[in-house]
Amino acid sequence: MDTAPPLVEMTGITKRYGGVLACDAVDLTVRGGEVHALLGENGAGKSTLMKVLSGDVSDHTGQITVEGHPIQFAKPADAQHAGIAMIHQELDLVPGLSVAENLHLGREPRTRLGIVDRRAMSERTRELLRRTGIDLDPNRPVGELRVGEQQLVTIARALSLDAKVLIMDEPTSALSTAEVERLFGVIGELRRNGTGIVYISHRMDEIGQVADRATVLRNGRKVAEFDAQEMTAEEAAEAMVGRTVQTRFQSRTVDLGEELLRVRGFAVRPKRTRVGRREPDGIDLTVRGGEIVGLCGLLGAGRTELLESLYGAGPSGTWEGEVTLDGQPVRPAGPRRALRSGIAFVPEDRRSSGLVLGHSVTANTVLSTLDRLGVAGMVRRRSELGATQRSVEQLKVKLGRISDPVGTLSGGNQQKVVFGRMLLTEPRLLLLDDPTRGVDIGAKAEIYQLLSEIAGRGIGVLLASSELPELVGVCHRVVVLRAGRSVAEFDTAHAGEADLLAAAMGERTGGDRNGNPPGPAVGTGQSTGGGAN
Repeated sequence: MDTAPPLVEMTGITKRYGGVLACDAVDLTVRGGEVHALLGENGAGKSTLMKVLSGDVSDHTGQITVEGHPIQFAKPADAQHAGIAMIHQELDLVPGLSVAENLHLGREPRTRLGIVDRRAMSERTRELLRRTGIDLDPNRPVGELRVGEQQLVTIARALSLDAKVLIMDEPTSALSTAEVERLFGVIGELRRNGTGIVYISHRMDEIGQVADRATVLRNGRKVAEFDAQEMTAEEAAEAMVGRTVQTRFQSRTVDLGEELLRVRGFAVRPKRTRVGRREPDGIDLTVRGGEIVGLCGLLGAGRTELLESLYGAGPSGTWEGEVTLDGQPVRPAGPRRALRSGIAFVPEDRRSSGLVLGHSVTANTVLSTLDRLGVAGMVRRRSELGATQRSVEQLKVKLGRISDPVGTLSGGNQQKVVFGRMLLTEPRLLLLDDPTRGVDIGAKAEIYQLLSEIAGRGIGVLLASSELPELVGVCHRVVVLRAGRSVAEFDTAHAGEADLLAAAMGERTGGDRNGNPPGPAVGTGQSTGGGAN
């Protein structure tokens, strides 16, 4: 691989945002048929460096050569014409347009009369989706798709460009295990065709599977380069953060409280069926005080829909079955009522559902508790700032000022702001939908520590995650969903990733590997499953 001629060479790339040095004389080489991993904490300079390469940032110093020819990109179209395409972590699709229209936006095939050839566009879309491993209607609006499906559509769109160099920024962050394997198959196909790939990921287990080399950035500088096949997670983490980081989960024994949430035979019959949603259709689970219960399932299993329903953010319709909180029947008519009942929710897509990006960190932190911070409808500024400052300090949010727009923060720090807002509501039950999606290894460790502290306060946690190691390591029990139904339950003290995956895929219908049947965990108040480090 090292003897292959470079497709792209970036030399001395430097970019400032005001007084912040985002990239400091960074060098990066990408060769044909190579997967080059780019690692670093949120805010390390990875995204800025890739925006330079993809033409999103043009006012930088340093040189870029493509196949030996120096080139300057003024806009993304210039990079695309040079054969460089990027799959962004934050989805950049148009919700109101169809899958086919998003895949061909600005490049629509046309007939001899100059009108859009929708038949050709639909056929091409089906082929691209097939390569990506998904079966979607090309005419379906993108806004109706789940986040994971939208992620796959962006990957298919990038494939349509037939790029020489493809930048993948957290491409698996919203994908199930099966979908990740399909993506790795696509990457293998691209490598065989000589495509160079820059692969950005916070999932250390993926790097050894897919990458040849790994470059680590810290504070805008290149600090290390590894052979990805020989690099350990500990080595990478230490280079990323500049100190020793605990990369593995640690088990602990927890004294659990009384039953907090009980769900039995829960189903939702919406007034209007929404294509692509898998509403609860027979869910059984419990959560005790201080317990972290995981939700596992393949893409489309209904994890997000269950959490949204319990939070009152799902579609209106008829509820069936039993849902109680502290022994009292509960059915939130909306998020505001859920918060009053003691139920808080951290959504999967923080940027579109969890934050108002143009507003300040302060505004986003206190958004759900304004009624508590005011008198006679007037919010007290001192209380507002004090609550925000305490939250920022408690969660170790890295920022300039609390008056800065929350959209200027890194992904991990944005996620902490959402956590902070929900914790200010003093919940009894915290619903989390893929809370570490797109978050770096250092921020993940801090979130896991936060979950441990939350559970220690007696708060119940229902955690949906697409990462099996996270579920096994963090949760005391895991409930597996398939097609909107709970099909298995495991005590993580006796079950592993293979057990969860087998149940999610339908190869097994329940119980743990010690032979215990599905159902409430056996015990008298103690769980020895994984605990957040």
